Amino acid sequence: MPKSASSSSNVSAAPAGKPQQLPFLLSSQQGEAARTLLNYVVSLGLPGPDAQLVAVVVAIRAARGGVGNLTGTDLSALRLGDARRAVDALRALGWQMDDALFDGDPATPLPITVPGLSEAADHPLTFGKNVRSRVSGWTTRVLSAKPVKKLPPAARLAGLFLAAHSTSKLLGQIPPDLPEACRAALPDLVRKGFLAELSEDRYRLDPAMRHFSGMRRPAPDEQATEPPQVNVKTASPSTPEFQFDADAWVQWKSTGTAALRRHVETVEHCAVCALPPEQVAAAFMLPVPPQFFSKNIKAAYGEWKNDHPDRGPLAAEFTVAFRTEHGHGPSYTQLCSGLGWDLNRSLRGFVVRRLLANEWLTDTAPVPWTLRPGKAAQAQGIALPKARGSAVATHAGP
Repeated sequence: MPKSASSSSNVSAAPAGKPQQLPFLLSSQQGEAARTLLNYVVSLGLPGPDAQLVAVVVAIRAARGGVGNLTGTDLSALRLGDARRAVDALRALGWQMDDALFDGDPATPLPITVPGLSEAADHPLTFGKNVRSRVSGWTTRVLSAKPVKKLPPAARLAGLFLAAHSTSKLLGQIPPDLPEACRAALPDLVRKGFLAELSEDRYRLDPAMRHFSGMRRPAPDEQATEPPQVNVKTASPSTPEFQFDADAWVQWKSTGTAALRRHVETVEHCAVCALPPEQVAAAFMLPVPPQFFSKNIKAAYGEWKNDHPDRGPLAAEFTVAFRTEHGHGPSYTQLCSGLGWDLNRSLRGFVVRRLLANEWLTDTAPVPWTLRPGKAAQAQGIALPKARGSAVATHAGP
């Protein structure tokens, strides 16, 4: 499994007074899966946060086959008030959990069967392999985060809910299915620094917790504080508005090489990006306008790069993780957004240009969505799996 771009071992200490800018652990689709998982656990009608916390951990591990492994060490790490009572509550639902969790080798994985997740019909957690893995890892990371890892189960469960329901700008609305015990624990999340703000039904994650965000799409009344996300390169103001023509798009694809067509179709049919065909067509069919970077942009880059000393390795690792999930490289916007680099269009373009020039990244310009690790990254062991084959050939034009 490729190393995740969110690995903290590749992020150096942030400048004084600034939190570390870690990449988001979840995409918007994976965030939706995390919220589905939590909603499923609440629907089980368990008696309290102890049992609900165990259910979250086991359910995501059992999501694909109905059986998930748990060790005694895993159970102890949840710091439950009454672990045996929590297990008994799950057994009452038919979950098959062995007593060896308490009196056996704490390091031995024990299979736990979850009847509701073992049947194909009406399966509540229809996650793909990668989504299941990412949400499981996110769950572990949130529960072990320094501000919450020593708090009672209700507060840690609340942390999962509020992280999952947060937007990319850290804003959140307290979900209606948040358990009452968790509501009572919300002040603890503010006191410990997991939340920066809490007011009635609204909250904001602390900036140091931003990478836990579930990337929830903002509600209409949040739009003012949440800029629209752009997933593809758009034409400059001097370029005539793109008029999508399905027949012309099919014709354009037919004139390209086989490698280019495979790449285009990978982007076009990517279930994670879920881009409208007209956006994909515009990115491939429109010529890339020349870019001019002013002295102000170059000066802003100089200040920005001092705050991001690990920008090269982080960007390269992100492209590996992104390709594993999507099957294609990120756009400039997806790269910067995924790494939490909140940059305007011009500065974003200059940042990526510098990453390309310094060979942390490479691409198959002008073909979009082809960013991948460059020679400098490969020299540090950051590379795509060999099975991915050769790069996409550049399209000569219709």
